[in-house]
Amino acid sequence: MLTLPNFLTLLRIIAVPIFLILITSDRAALALTLFLAASVTDTFDGVLARLTNSKSDLGASLDPLADKLLVISAALSLVYLGAIPIWLFILVVTRDVVILGGYLAIYFLTTPMEVKPTTLSKVNTFFEMMTIGLALTALARPDVTAMTPILHAAFYVTGMTAAASGIDYVYKGLLYYQRQPAKA
Repeated sequence: MLTLPNFLTLLRIIAVPIFLILITSDRAALALTLFLAASVTDTFDGVLARLTNSKSDLGASLDPLADKLLVISAALSLVYLGAIPIWLFILVVTRDVVILGGYLAIYFLTTPMEVKPTTLSKVNTFFEMMTIGLALTALARPDVTAMTPILHAAFYVTGMTAAASGIDYVYKGLLYYQRQPAKA
Protein backbone atom coordinates (compact mmCIF):
# COMPACT_ATOMS: atom_id res chain seq x y z
CA MET A 1 0.00 0.00 0.00
CA LEU A 2 2.08 2.90 -1.28
CA THR A 3 0.15 5.95 -0.17
CA LEU A 4 1.67 9.43 -0.32
CA PRO A 5 2.48 9.39 3.43
CA ASN A 6 4.20 5.99 3.04
CA PHE A 7 6.09 7.30 0.02
CA LEU A 8 7.36 10.25 2.09
CA THR A 9 8.45 7.82 4.80
CA LEU A 10 10.32 5.73 2.22
CA LEU A 11 12.02 8.90 0.96
CA ARG A 12 13.17 9.54 4.53
CA ILE A 13 14.70 6.05 4.67
CA ILE A 14 16.41 6.60 1.31
CA ALA A 15 17.75 9.93 2.60
CA VAL A 16 19.76 8.19 5.36
CA PRO A 17 22.64 6.82 3.23
CA ILE A 18 22.73 10.03 1.19
CA PHE A 19 22.94 12.04 4.42
CA LEU A 20 25.77 9.82 5.67
CA ILE A 21 27.70 10.24 2.42
CA LEU A 22 27.30 14.01 2.59
CA ILE A 23 28.25 14.40 6.25
CA THR A 24 31.29 12.14 5.96
CA SER A 25 32.38 13.96 2.79
CA ASP A 26 32.66 17.25 4.68
CA ARG A 27 29.47 18.65 3.12
CA ALA A 28 27.70 19.68 6.29
CA ALA A 29 25.57 22.37 4.63
CA LEU A 30 24.08 19.88 2.16
CA ALA A 31 23.69 17.28 4.91
CA LEU A 32 21.85 19.88 7.00
CA THR A 33 19.52 20.71 4.10
CA LEU A 34 18.73 17.04 3.54
CA PHE A 35 18.25 16.43 7.27
CA LEU A 36 15.85 19.38 7.56
CA ALA A 37 13.86 18.17 4.55
CA ALA A 38 13.67 14.66 6.02
CA SER A 39 12.62 16.08 9.40
CA VAL A 40 9.82 18.10 7.81
CA THR A 41 8.51 15.01 6.01
CA ASP A 42 8.33 13.26 9.39
CA THR A 43 5.73 15.76 10.54
CA PHE A 44 4.07 16.09 7.15
CA ASP A 45 3.53 12.37 6.48
CA GLY A 46 1.66 11.85 9.76
CA VAL A 47 -0.54 14.89 9.25
CA LEU A 48 -1.19 13.90 5.65
CA ALA A 49 -2.12 10.33 6.66
CA ARG A 50 -4.67 11.65 9.16
CA LEU A 51 -6.13 14.27 6.80
CA THR A 52 -6.49 11.88 3.88
CA ASN A 53 -7.55 8.97 6.06
CA SER A 54 -4.70 6.89 4.63
CA LYS A 55 -3.21 5.50 7.83
CA SER A 56 -1.83 2.01 7.29
CA ASP A 57 -0.08 -0.75 9.20
CA LEU A 58 2.88 -0.33 6.85
CA GLY A 59 3.11 3.37 7.65
CA ALA A 60 2.73 2.71 11.38
CA SER A 61 5.74 0.37 11.19
CA LEU A 62 7.88 2.27 8.71
CA ASP A 63 7.51 5.74 10.25
CA PRO A 64 9.24 5.01 13.57
CA LEU A 65 11.85 2.93 11.72
CA ALA A 66 12.59 5.86 9.43
CA ASP A 67 12.84 8.21 12.43
CA LYS A 68 15.24 5.93 14.27
CA LEU A 69 17.40 5.30 11.20
CA LEU A 70 17.68 9.02 10.55
CA VAL A 71 18.28 10.10 14.15
CA ILE A 72 20.67 7.31 15.13
CA SER A 73 22.75 7.45 11.94
CA ALA A 74 22.94 11.26 12.13
CA ALA A 75 23.82 11.20 15.83
CA LEU A 76 26.46 8.51 15.34
CA SER A 77 28.10 10.44 12.52
CA LEU A 78 28.00 13.63 14.61
CA VAL A 79 29.62 11.84 17.56
CA TYR A 80 32.33 10.63 15.18
CA LEU A 81 32.87 14.20 13.98
CA GLY A 82 32.93 15.53 17.55
CA ALA A 83 29.80 17.65 17.05
CA ILE A 84 27.70 16.01 19.78
CA PRO A 85 28.82 14.35 23.01
CA ILE A 86 28.98 10.58 23.30
CA TRP A 87 26.87 10.60 26.48
CA LEU A 88 23.93 12.02 24.52
CA PHE A 89 24.24 9.36 21.85
CA ILE A 90 24.36 6.68 24.55
CA LEU A 91 21.18 8.04 26.19
CA VAL A 92 19.30 8.18 22.88
CA VAL A 93 20.33 4.68 21.81
CA THR A 94 19.80 3.17 25.28
CA ARG A 95 16.27 4.58 25.37
CA ASP A 96 15.48 3.00 22.01
CA VAL A 97 17.02 -0.36 22.95
CA VAL A 98 15.11 -0.45 26.25
CA ILE A 99 11.83 0.37 24.47
CA LEU A 100 12.40 -2.30 21.83
CA GLY A 101 13.53 -4.86 24.41
CA GLY A 102 10.49 -4.14 26.58
CA TYR A 103 8.15 -4.46 23.64
CA LEU A 104 9.71 -7.78 22.61
CA ALA A 105 9.52 -9.09 26.18
CA ILE A 106 5.82 -8.23 26.37
CA TYR A 107 5.25 -9.68 22.90
CA PHE A 108 6.71 -13.06 23.89
CA LEU A 109 5.37 -13.17 27.46
CA THR A 110 1.81 -11.97 27.03
CA THR A 111 -0.58 -10.30 24.59
CA PRO A 112 1.30 -7.87 22.32
CA MET A 113 0.54 -4.23 22.99
CA GLU A 114 -0.34 -1.62 20.40
CA VAL A 115 2.67 0.50 19.48
CA LYS A 116 1.75 4.17 19.73
CA PRO A 117 4.19 6.99 20.41
CA THR A 118 3.45 8.92 23.57
CA THR A 119 3.33 12.70 23.72
CA LEU A 120 6.61 12.67 25.64
CA SER A 121 8.14 10.49 22.93
CA LYS A 122 7.04 12.95 20.25
CA VAL A 123 8.59 15.80 22.27
CA ASN A 124 11.78 13.79 22.56
CA THR A 125 11.88 13.11 18.81
CA PHE A 126 11.44 16.83 18.19
CA PHE A 127 14.36 17.68 20.49
CA GLU A 128 16.54 14.93 19.00
CA MET A 129 15.97 16.28 15.50
CA MET A 130 16.38 19.90 16.62
CA THR A 131 19.66 19.09 18.37
CA ILE A 132 20.98 17.27 15.33
CA GLY A 133 19.93 20.21 13.16
CA LEU A 134 21.74 22.63 15.48
CA ALA A 135 24.87 20.44 15.52
CA LEU A 136 24.80 20.29 11.72
CA THR A 137 24.38 24.06 11.59
CA ALA A 138 27.40 24.47 13.87
CA LEU A 139 29.41 22.20 11.54
CA ALA A 140 28.24 24.02 8.43
CA ARG A 141 28.81 27.47 9.95
CA PRO A 142 31.62 27.23 12.52
CA ASP A 143 31.95 31.03 12.38
CA VAL A 144 28.61 31.45 14.18
CA THR A 145 29.91 31.23 17.76
CA ALA A 146 26.52 32.16 19.20
CA MET A 147 25.49 28.59 18.39
CA THR A 148 27.66 27.08 21.12
CA PRO A 149 25.52 27.90 24.21
CA ILE A 150 22.30 27.10 22.34
CA LEU A 151 23.72 23.76 21.19
CA HIS A 152 24.94 22.87 24.67
CA ALA A 153 21.51 23.65 26.13
CA ALA A 154 19.94 21.48 23.43
CA PHE A 155 22.22 18.58 24.43
CA TYR A 156 20.91 18.66 27.99
CA VAL A 157 17.25 19.16 27.10
CA THR A 158 17.44 16.29 24.61
CA GLY A 159 19.17 14.09 27.16
CA MET A 160 16.49 14.86 29.74
CA THR A 161 13.61 14.20 27.33
CA ALA A 162 15.24 10.94 26.17
CA ALA A 163 15.61 9.75 29.77
CA ALA A 164 12.11 10.88 30.76
CA SER A 165 10.56 9.28 27.67
CA GLY A 166 12.42 6.01 28.29
CA ILE A 167 11.27 5.92 31.92
CA ASP A 168 7.71 6.71 30.80
CA TYR A 169 7.71 3.81 28.32
CA VAL A 170 9.12 1.41 30.93
CA TYR A 171 6.46 2.48 33.43
CA LYS A 172 3.64 2.11 30.89
CA GLY A 173 5.03 -1.22 29.71
CA LEU A 174 5.16 -2.57 33.26
CA LEU A 175 1.57 -1.43 33.91
CA TYR A 176 0.44 -3.10 30.69
CA TYR A 177 2.30 -6.30 31.57
CA GLN A 178 0.73 -6.46 35.05
CA ARG A 179 -2.77 -6.26 33.56
CA GLN A 180 -2.25 -9.06 31.02
CA PRO A 181 -2.62 -12.80 31.52
CA ALA A 182 0.57 -14.79 30.88
CA LYS A 183 0.80 -16.82 27.67
CA ALA A 184 0.21 -20.51 28.13
